[in-house]
Amino acid sequence: MEILASLDLSILDIFLAVLVVALGTAIQSAIGFGLAMVAAPVLLLINRNFVPGPLIVAALFLVIWLAYTDRHAINFSYLKVALMGRLIGTPPAAFLIGTVSAVTFDMLFGGLVLMAVLISLIHANIRATPVNVFLATIASGFMSTLSSIGGPPLALVFQNAKGPELRANLSVLFIMGCMVSLTALVIVGRFHWLDLLYSLILVLGVVPGVLCSGPLKRRIDKQTARPWLLGLCALSAFLVLGRAAIQL
Repeated sequence: MEILASLDLSILDIFLAVLVVALGTAIQSAIGFGLAMVAAPVLLLINRNFVPGPLIVAALFLVIWLAYTDRHAINFSYLKVALMGRLIGTPPAAFLIGTVSAVTFDMLFGGLVLMAVLISLIHANIRATPVNVFLATIASGFMSTLSSIGGPPLALVFQNAKGPELRANLSVLFIMGCMVSLTALVIVGRFHWLDLLYSLILVLGVVPGVLCSGPLKRRIDKQTARPWLLGLCALSAFLVLGRAAIQL
């Protein structure tokens, strides 16, 4: 109970945090992203200390597992440009944390994601070329370091990939991204030992989420994930814009 007091959490807070991470994990286990998009807005309402560092830690555990599960579909040719993009996009976000208002960032994030979804609907033949992956990882690194939500840019690039290819390659890119973002947060003093305790709580939701993802995963593997990806990206944008509107 002393630990809970130091974290400013109730038993209900912990239950809700684990539950929302389990739900987000189930979605990401099926289509390759979605944990942060589903969990971050709710976790911010429960306790702002869950985001971004602890949620990034939970996501790191998940994507390591997903990359291993679908390792046969990994395309390692993306790794070099993805790392370069992440290293470019992450530092500015790490230094901007605390200086940019939440409303400003939410409006920028939501607007850019909606614009990307619209472009994807008009140009349905978008492919994961090295240039596209590079640009997407810059955007992903910036967004995820500020808010934990970095999936939409990469998901839009891989929107025409099949289930295993989608999950495997997104997971590998997210592994690199999570590690770069966490390192940046530590360097700028935004991740401390207390954040490890918040992280442990969220990791508890990863296991049940993976175990419950089977039916959705099998359905995704039988068809293209593109409608799911575009729908989730649009939903994330509207949720973030809605949060900004409430705070105005």
